[in-house]
Amino acid sequence: MNKQDMRASARIAAGARGLAPVDALPAIRLLSAMAIFALVCLFGHAIFTGVESITTLAALALLVILVLAFIYAFLTPDTLRSQYTEQTLAVASEMLEDITCGLTPESAEQICRRLLPHTRAMTIAVTDREVVLACVGELSEDFPAGSSIHTPATRYVIDHGIAQSFTNVMDVCGERGRRRHIPAGIIAPLMVRGQAVGTLKFYFRSPRHVNRTQYALASGFAELLSTQLTVHELERQSELTARAEIRALQAQINPHFLFNTLNTIAALTRTEPLRARELLREFSQFYRATLENSGQLIPVKREIAQTLRYLKFEKARFGEDRIVVTTNVDEDAEDMQIPAFVIQPLVENAVRHAMPDEGPLGISITVAMAGNRAVSIEVADDGVGMDEQTAMRLFDQSVTPPDPNAPQGGGAGVAMHNISERIKRFYGPKSRTSVESEPGHGTAVRLHLDLEGSMYDEG
Repeated sequence: MNKQDMRASARIAAGARGLAPVDALPAIRLLSAMAIFALVCLFGHAIFTGVESITTLAALALLVILVLAFIYAFLTPDTLRSQYTEQTLAVASEMLEDITCGLTPESAEQICRRLLPHTRAMTIAVTDREVVLACVGELSEDFPAGSSIHTPATRYVIDHGIAQSFTNVMDVCGERGRRRHIPAGIIAPLMVRGQAVGTLKFYFRSPRHVNRTQYALASGFAELLSTQLTVHELERQSELTARAEIRALQAQINPHFLFNTLNTIAALTRTEPLRARELLREFSQFYRATLENSGQLIPVKREIAQTLRYLKFEKARFGEDRIVVTTNVDEDAEDMQIPAFVIQPLVENAVRHAMPDEGPLGISITVAMAGNRAVSIEVADDGVGMDEQTAMRLFDQSVTPPDPNAPQGGGAGVAMHNISERIKRFYGPKSRTSVESEPGHGTAVRLHLDLEGSMYDEG
């Protein structure tokens, strides 16, 4: 819990503690008056009926003790305050769950309905910067969801980000054209990164209800909501960043790959025109799929097909016998949804950096289910391999980079680091990447994608 959360919780707790004495005072006064009246009646009855003085005094003493004990028990603050505090903090916890998906009309209405019974407000409303998102209570028909902000005080809070209270009657024209008089209110801003994105409003029947207790509740709840909205905004920005990285990869056309492929096709037009035509068609489909595959999920089999299409061009360049590819994809995993550009970059790195000077390069692609909600991907080659330091650098850019002229020491690290970061953002801490390699004995890169609780988890 950060400092803002602690301050907000303290304000809410303070407001909850203040509820007991304030709300109990009328009842205590009534009980005290009734006790005094009963004592007077009993004393008068004893005088006029001639009841023995000892009996009368004993009865009076007993009654006084009982009344005092009852009032003392009623006034004992610890139990009552703890109960109010627990109830109020429970409401705060439920309210934060309502807003995990951001400030929407649905979440705003849930918040208003949860808060109204625990305050002295006649109406509670939540707005964004332009319109009322939700309004619950006596004024709900006059200020419905979707209506424009009606009060200058609300506009002031949004523009300046400062909580305001008013105890003078505010004359407001409702959505239906009726003039409504709001006796008093408290308006607290909802802040995200120093900017007011909305307000939390308490409207009261009487100026007497605008006290420290209600102000603490309004400001405390507003601060907690602001914290949750800030967290949601950070998560949203992180997701957008991850998706932007995917789109950047999609739009990225490796100039070396592009030129090499076009040169290969150009050379084949003279010697093998039919094959050149076929490769040109495949090349068009390859880049169409590259640009069409957005940040949305695609089936494993489509990612495999795109990878094999890429290998056609590399085989045409190096020779059919220079690259030997095997695929092993579980039937249960073929339709599993994964982000684009998870497998193909791994294979591309193997071709670019693991190709031996002589002989074929063997590449195996394995995709299997790891439980019901996880996918295991492995891309292995029998190429030149790499030392331990280079392997570590593939996933950790903070490690001192090795000689860029070493096998697999150049651009492989950039692509692998990018994939590793994307996996962490998309699939969370349970997902992982690993690499095993040895100079002269090939490399195996493994990805574990845990779909449970990821941004793609629809369950």
